Amino acid sequence: MIGIVDYGMGNLLSVYNALEMVGADVQLCPEPKQLQTVERIVLPGVGAFRDCMVNLKKKGFVEALEDAVLGKSKPILGICLGMQAMARRSFEGGEYQGLGWIDADVVRLQPNDSLRVPQIGWNDIIYQLDSPLFSSLPPAPDFYFVHSYYMKCHNEINVDATCDYGGLVTVAIRKGNIFATQFHPEKSQEYGLKILENFLQWNP
Repeated sequence: MIGIVDYGMGNLLSVYNALEMVGADVQLCPEPKQLQTVERIVLPGVGAFRDCMVNLKKKGFVEALEDAVLGKSKPILGICLGMQAMARRSFEGGEYQGLGWIDADVVRLQPNDSLRVPQIGWNDIIYQLDSPLFSSLPPAPDFYFVHSYYMKCHNEINVDATCDYGGLVTVAIRKGNIFATQFHPEKSQEYGLKILENFLQWNP
């Protein structure tokens, strides 16, 4: 059973449907206690970092996520804002503290050419060849992005994939049982579904 954290931010239906397409048994989790009974967790997110953290705290998900992910080592997939929430802090509209699972800051995209911010659309990525989450994908697969900020990691060992968007941008991280993508696998067609399928089979 995979639980999708329903904290009021995120395109839950498309994530739910994509997971079902790859054979997952999926449950929406609007209550923190539901994370106790699922085997894997997806933390989606669309919107502002500050609102994300406010909602997670207000609904009691911070403690529940820490217990499930850090305490019980359940595999988790963060998507877009869900990835950014795992960082130590964000500088979106001020300075705000994140979950602190990854030694990283969330900073604004600053492409060094005429590329627009936010990045909206498809982009090729380069991934670590030994990553189990990108297994069976071709070199430089493309994924769908919608974001103005990204995670700048202080420990390169946590970086699982990058893309070039007027400069090097971290687009996937992995640390122990924690995996997250800046792109949207649920909107990335065949390659995105393969990421979700790999997550189902992942045993960190």
